[in-house]
This record gives sequence, C-alpha cells and structure tokens, in this order.
Amino acid sequence: MRKKSTSVTVQAGRFEFVKLNTAKYEWRDAYHHILTLSWAQFAGVVLSIYVLINLFFAGLYAIGGRCVAELPPGSFIDAFFFSVETFATVGYGHMYPDTFYGHCVATLEIMVGMFGMAVVTGVIFVRFSRPTARLLFSKYAVIGPFNGNPTLMLRVANLRHQAMAEAEFRLMLIRTEVTKEEPDVRRFYPLKLEFDRLIAFPVALTLRHRIDENSPLYGMDAEDLQRTNSRLVTSIVCIDTVIPAPVQSAADYTYNEILWDRRFVEIYQEDAHGRLTVDYGRLHDTEPVR
Repeated sequence: MRKKSTSVTVQAGRFEFVKLNTAKYEWRDAYHHILTLSWAQFAGVVLSIYVLINLFFAGLYAIGGRCVAELPPGSFIDAFFFSVETFATVGYGHMYPDTFYGHCVATLEIMVGMFGMAVVTGVIFVRFSRPTARLLFSKYAVIGPFNGNPTLMLRVANLRHQAMAEAEFRLMLIRTEVTKEEPDVRRFYPLKLEFDRLIAFPVALTLRHRIDENSPLYGMDAEDLQRTNSRLVTSIVCIDTVIPAPVQSAADYTYNEILWDRRFVEIYQEDAHGRLTVDYGRLHDTEPVR
C-alpha cells in the first residue's frame, strides 16, 4: 500500500516552509506542543480534556447501578456533576459512594484529579513564567552613506523599561545564486556588523553593516536584490535582568523592504536637564540622503 503523504507547516518569521512525509504529531512532544499554543487554544484544550474525563467517569457511575447514594437512577447529568465534585475532591456530602464498585471508581477519579491538577498547574506556571522578548525591529532596512561609506542599516528597540544585558546581534543575507552544479541555489552569508555585542541595551540603536569589497552586497543595487530574491534575517539574544533569563527575537526583510539612498531620522535629543530622550514614535521613520 502507498504511504499516505502528510505535511506540516513551519513558520520562521515571514518564511513559511511545508514539511512533506513527516509525522504531524509526536506524543513525546506533547509538552512542547502545549507550550506553543495560544492562551485561547490552551484554555480550549484544558476545558475539553476536563469535560471528557468527567463524561467518562459519569458513564462509569451511571452503569454501576446504585453505586452512589442519593444518585437518581438513570440521571446522567447528576452522575456528571458528582464526577465533577469528586474530581475536584470537593465532596459536598449529598451524594457519596455506596458500594465497593463506587468507592473504586471514586478513588481512581480522585487520583486522576490530583495528578491532572498538578500537571495543569505546572504547565500554567511555565506559561506565565516563560520569558518573552519585547524587542522591536524597524519596518525597513536602509542603505545609505555613513561616515562616507555605503552602509546597510536597521534599527532595533528595547520595549521594556529596564536595560537588557549582554545583547548579541546577528545579521545574515540570503539570496539565490547560480552554481556550477545547480541553476538555483539559496546561499547564506553572515554580514559583519559595526558592533555585534553590547554590555547593556537600554533603549534603541542602529545596526550597521559596511558595504565594502568584503561584503556580499558589494556592487549590488535594488534590481540585483530583486533578481536574486534577496532577504535579510536578523536576530538578537540578550538577558532580561529582571527574571533573569535569556530572551531572543528575530526579524526578516524582503528585497522590497530594503530602501536605497535613505537613512533613519534622528530619534535622540538632549533635554534641559541633560538627559537623553528617545522618540519611539519615529523609530521607523526614514528620510532621503541629502
């Protein structure tokens, strides 16, 4: 028999990949999969499992005859709510196990409830305590002169109100090239930055790559970037000093999001008290090179 083809979509920034002939779910990765769900999806999964468990035990109580005292015969809804009370170990006392079978089912449900609550509590704690990066990249990258040299530039800002520590920056060019063996190959080139590390990252800064003879961008123009379907991928890894824990964020730019002969407007100003003010409202603004 022919093996059924399955596909899985993987998103990396605005890149979308489709994996073919691979397992869609692996039960050993259930914990990782749950952590990747949105809060709404996570709540839906927990609620669904909770209802299914109580429906299962309600069915066991319903087929057990008079296993629960004061349980109206044939009332599945009462069996369901007795299961809910038992699962949460509330035990209001109006209904209670009245046979050996009833005690066994109630004991099993209490054990499931205790383990289930422990697991859900742990997952919720991890979801709340998991560090998130509040780092913002500029909408565009620009190419313009800096200190007399053509330079690729993009901006990044720390949206938290505490300085990040040990920030590390990376920038990579991805483009299609012709090789001796293949007419269409994606090549990856790391771009050397003016600086790629900062001890403290409090607010906003501009990352710069000088386009010289050693740069993969040397001699290229906007048409060349389009012809080679070029993209930029950038990432930041730094330490949140409040938690403390490492955080990471990434962004990518297509060739039409790289603006030529432009530069970012100035966002730093000094106020009357000698403090530096940073205008986050103009983080994405650019202007023509004069």
